[in-house]
Amino acid sequence: MPEVTINHRENAYALLKADADKILRLIEVQIQNLTMPQCPVYEDVLDTQMFGLSREIDFAVRLQLIDENEGKALLDNLEKKLNILHEASQTAL
Repeated sequence: MPEVTINHRENAYALLKADADKILRLIEVQIQNLTMPQCPVYEDVLDTQMFGLSREIDFAVRLQLIDENEGKALLDNLEKKLNILHEASQTAL
């Protein structure tokens, strides 16, 4: 595989990972400072962000910049972290 292709793949994955990390930080801040996880605004933000990321991943997969399994793993990992965050906020109440 040419080096340029490898660099594009690495860059695409890094950008998607950064977006996933931004979503996690956004939700952390929202839980800590703004709203409770049961709030419709919280759910709308989370749903919108996750949908956007899934579309980004789908686009990268279609361009063959990342493997479909990598994209699924990225989403699964983010969902697991968000679930942990949500559970921690519920026990803090």
